[in-house]
Amino acid sequence: MEESIFEQIKRLDSNEKEFWTARELMDHLGYDTWSKFTDAINRAIESCETNKVEVSEHFIEITRPSTGGRPGSDYLLSRYACYLVAQNGDVRKPEIAAAQAYFIIQTRKQELNNQLLEDQRRVMLRDEISRHNKSLSEAAQNAGVMQYAIFQNYGYMGLYGGLGAQDIHAAKKLKKSQKILDHMGSEELAANLFRATQADAKLRRDKINNEHDANLTHYAVGQMVRDSIKEIGGTMPEDLPTPDGIGKAKTRIKSAEKKKEIQQ
Repeated sequence: MEESIFEQIKRLDSNEKEFWTARELMDHLGYDTWSKFTDAINRAIESCETNKVEVSEHFIEITRPSTGGRPGSDYLLSRYACYLVAQNGDVRKPEIAAAQAYFIIQTRKQELNNQLLEDQRRVMLRDEISRHNKSLSEAAQNAGVMQYAIFQNYGYMGLYGGLGAQDIHAAKKLKKSQKILDHMGSEELAANLFRATQADAKLRRDKINNEHDANLTHYAVGQMVRDSIKEIGGTMPEDLPTPDGIGKAKTRIKSAEKKKEIQQ
């Protein structure tokens, strides 16, 4: 099967990240002048803004040197940007229809690949938290903790700016039987894993020997993780999106594995 022209003109930067140049893309979308093509680009940028997607991550305006006259303008476009350009192009051009078909399919494939990677990260981190929570429970018990649920709540309150487990459960709009850890994305799970491992280590290292100090230690560790997230400009855990259950993530992984086996 012959490779699509849009795949042929794809480029990779120094970080192996794919991109297309607008000038080169224009030649394969049926446009003969840059001024007409920039109309499609401008509409694509408006669509990007409407979708509340960061424009600068997908449309990078550059200036190219010229052999004569003024330097020419150009854009480095992500796959998503190319998809939007095709969607906002002149539908009377057969090249636009071909581009729409290619970028819609490829963008969907990329979304599925990204979803699979996120599912795999979630499952791995969820399993890690389960293991580390057992160690944390042991450390808490050795430190004199009698009410483990309250001890855990202190850790959550430190990390989530005062929100306890029930508050987080309510914010995620979960059913009574659903666990908050099963409805966290990889970023939120990673923050909680760091909280758990560091609280475990601090309880043991500082030889905490009473429930009151253990609770305050867990709260302080959660707060330090929160401060670290804030310092690097990250999203606070309570503001992160709530994905579907970890069970569905595992089902998607198994489905992808079976599909891969069939294709082989």
